[in-house]
Amino acid sequence: MRAMLCNQCMAGNDGRETPIGAAGRLVGDVLAGGVGVIRDVHRAVADRWFGVAGPVAWPARVMHDGIAGGVYAVVGAAHALAPRAASVLAAGVYGGDAPVAGTAPRAGPVLAAVNGLWGDRISERYPALAIAMTVRAHGADIPVTADGLRAAEPAATSRVVVFVHGLFEDDRSWSPSAGSGDDAPVSFGTQLRRDAGYTPVYVRYNTGHRVSDNGRRLAELMAALHQHWPVPVDEIAFVGHSMGGLVVRAACHYGRLGGHEWVRAVRHVFCLGTPHLGAPLEKGVNATAWLLSRLPETAPVATVLNSRSVGVKDLRYGAVVEEDWQDIDVDEFLRDRCTEVRFLDHVRYYFIGATLTRSPDHPVGRLLGDLLVQLPSASGQGRRRRIPFPVEHGRHLGGLHHLDLLRHPSVYRQLRTWITTAPAD
Repeated sequence: MRAMLCNQCMAGNDGRETPIGAAGRLVGDVLAGGVGVIRDVHRAVADRWFGVAGPVAWPARVMHDGIAGGVYAVVGAAHALAPRAASVLAAGVYGGDAPVAGTAPRAGPVLAAVNGLWGDRISERYPALAIAMTVRAHGADIPVTADGLRAAEPAATSRVVVFVHGLFEDDRSWSPSAGSGDDAPVSFGTQLRRDAGYTPVYVRYNTGHRVSDNGRRLAELMAALHQHWPVPVDEIAFVGHSMGGLVVRAACHYGRLGGHEWVRAVRHVFCLGTPHLGAPLEKGVNATAWLLSRLPETAPVATVLNSRSVGVKDLRYGAVVEEDWQDIDVDEFLRDRCTEVRFLDHVRYYFIGATLTRSPDHPVGRLLGDLLVQLPSASGQGRRRRIPFPVEHGRHLGGLHHLDLLRHPSVYRQLRTWITTAPAD
């Protein structure tokens, strides 16, 4: 029955798994995995107490293990099967090619979050739900070809600004929400087109993959973009939010190593709330999982925590290149192995960091930063490592949280000031 349901909902007309089928399988696996965690905790607790009781408890233990094992097997199978059955019904209503994979506006944020949390596993086990790195416009992929770019940007200019989002986000994260007044959200891309003649380009990618891998992909994407842009490219600026700033730094590094022509056109790199030295939440999860793994009763919970994507784990200390994570235990306890990645010599690098409090020295501001990234990490000024941002290329904005940095007018005013007053080369 289970195999029949899977075959009905997974295969499209071309024989490949449909997004609806993959979504049902993913939800089923997650629910069944939750049952498995409860089972393993139950088993570890029972093992400890039966061990204390000794041989006298063996008959009870045999009976307990048999009954518990059967119950968990049935409950786990039911949790795995129910979402698959629901996906069969959805496939019948919407068809196998329903826009689950991110083309529907409501599906996009969910897909971005799922890929961010488990992106490496999504690509391997549920490829119909995996996000590929693409150039986006109006919620759709744009072919990075001469015809595709010309159709998408008929008024393209020689100045290009590339927006790279952060963890759990996608290209639509840069879009302003409703609001009014001086603090109303703004579209940085639209404003830079109007004020400085830059053509905005929005990149979407799987934030659950390694930062270094995404950096390599972005470098290759930029090579194609530079080659096929409708007019010769004179200047490139990058704006990276959160993890996006690390991906941009990785792309510049690998573009330089690869001798890519587009690298020579880069003039500005703006990092908005980027955890150059790591994010406290990821450090906290790492420490919690390590402690939980010490006891059999809590080790199953540690396994769940450690199942988060390698992209998330890269944020522990701001890993940018392969050397930062190769040949190590990625779940080791709080050890910073990150190396320094040299800035491009001809490029101006900038950072904007925020705190919830107006003053960066307020105890709450120092502790929480913008809720996800503390100011020393955003500015790259740590005790052991320092990212060489010039003093005049950094800005603290008080009273903002992490997502404000995507759309806040104060952020845009600083970007515009830097980008329009930079001395000519």
